[in-house]
Order: sequence, then C-alpha cells, then structure tokens
Amino acid sequence: MLNPAVSPSDEPLDARRLQQFLCVAEYSGFSRAAERLHLSQQAISSSVAKLEAQLGVTLFDRTGRQVRLTAAGEALREGASVLLAAGQVLARQVRDAAATQRRPFVVAHTPAVTSEEVHGVLEPVRTGMPDVSVTAVQMFPRDLESAVLDGTVDLALRRGITVPATLAAAVIAYHPLRIAVARGHRFAGRPTVAIRDLHDERIVVWAPPGKSFYTDFILSTCRRAGFEPTLVVNRIQGTTPASAVLDYPDAVALVTAPPGAALGGAVEVIDLADPPLAPVQAVWLPHTRSAIRDLLTTGDNPGSSLPMPHE
Repeated sequence: MLNPAVSPSDEPLDARRLQQFLCVAEYSGFSRAAERLHLSQQAISSSVAKLEAQLGVTLFDRTGRQVRLTAAGEALREGASVLLAAGQVLARQVRDAAATQRRPFVVAHTPAVTSEEVHGVLEPVRTGMPDVSVTAVQMFPRDLESAVLDGTVDLALRRGITVPATLAAAVIAYHPLRIAVARGHRFAGRPTVAIRDLHDERIVVWAPPGKSFYTDFILSTCRRAGFEPTLVVNRIQGTTPASAVLDYPDAVALVTAPPGAALGGAVEVIDLADPPLAPVQAVWLPHTRSAIRDLLTTGDNPGSSLPMPHE
C-alpha cells in the first residue's frame, strides 16, 4: 500500500535500518526493540519512518497496543533477512580472499542423505577443485534453513523438491529406493521386491507425514502402488537409515543404501522392482555467488546413482 505522505526513493536500502526494522517486527513493538538494540525508542521510530519514506509504503499498523506488519512489511521482512545474510556472506568471501588459509566450504545434509551419498554428490568438487577444503555435517531438516540463512552452512542437501520461501534450491541428484529388512525377515534373501508387496508391512519412517518430505515421498510412492501404508516413526533419530529396522525386525524401511548385507549382516538391503527415484535437493542463500556451488548445481551430477531425469 502506497503511503501518499511520502515520496519513494530508489536509493539502496540501508542495512542498519533493515536490522532495526526486523527487530521491531520480531518483538512486535518499538520499545522492546529499542531495549534489545540498546537504542532509544525515538531512534528506532525515526529509523523505521525513514525506511517507510524511502519505500513509499507503511510497514507497520500502529493502531493497536502491539504494532503489526502490513502486507508491505511482511514482504520486506521476508526479503530483508535474505538480503542481510547475503551481505554477510559477501563480507566473509572478501575476507577469505585476503586470508592465507581459506575457511572450509560447509555442506550440511539431513540423515536421509547418507555420508557416503554426500561424498558421491561432491565428486565434481573433489575432481574439479582439489585444493578446496569441504566439511560435511549432518543436521536435522528443521535446522537447515536457519543454518543457511545465518551463514553457518554454505550449502544444504536434503530429500526434497519444494523450494523454501527465503532460499534458492535445485535438485542435483537422484537415488533409487530400496528396502532394508532385518535378518530373518520374510523378504530376506529375495533378489527384488515390488512396492505393492509392502501393503501388509509396517514401514519405518523418521518423521510423521507433513513433517518430512522423505516421509511424504514414501507415502506418495505407496499410494501410487495402490495401498495406504502403515507407518511407524523410528524412535532413534540421526543414525544410518538402514539401521531403522533393528528395533522393528518385523518392519521394513525404504532407504537408498546399496543392495546387500549392511551393519555387519544384521540388515539386508534389497532392490525394488522399478524403483522410485528419491531426489537430492541442494539449498543455498540466494543473491550469492559460489564457484564451488556452481560445480554441484549445473549439469548432471556424477554423484547421482542414475542419470538426472529430463523434465
């Protein structure tokens, strides 16, 4: 909504004013934001007023006890956090360019993408930029977005296809689904199993439907095969996916591990007939540049177990 009292300007947005605006939005008030930033309330109000004048919009509804973001304010909050984070990344890249020892490129991955799969996905960097140091860390899905935004992580890998509102993303690899069963399960020893054969099986997942793309992907795969699966959420989180059946020996788990014996023979991984392909999605901060990231996100990735489908 345009504020008729002000004339908008095309000048670049001031980072300090954006930080103060975000603080007011977070605490729903100027006084609490002033306390948090150790500034006077008048200074915060003046800063936000100048930002509104520059943009030609009203950012807050000030009619109630708590200030509330307008539609324009919501749009600014969503973009401001990304813009400020990109500025921090640029400052770090400039410092790194002048440093004698470069910081490692940090890649986070969810437990659904194993360390071995991360190593395969990183093949273009390992061969194309052998002098680059990369650190891979495992994180739960709920922590990935904030880690990318605050610069703790340079690139995140997850099983997903939807793009977070504040981040950029691309699918860079696919891995075929297989099933893991405990030794002694009725499927053990079979060369292959069809998805429809799982209709009477309990399927171990790592989060409830709606909380994990990987769970939703498994649920959708079963429904396309014509049945509603019986899901059980694994009580052990963060371990190798194939280990899920150790505590549920009568159940199966859908994994991307290679076929054959696993975990010292306690688990067997079996090929699925016509296997669905589980995507690996790379997530990063928009408005940033990275030669390392470009190697991973452009073209077919040899770390994929199968060629990238052409969409």
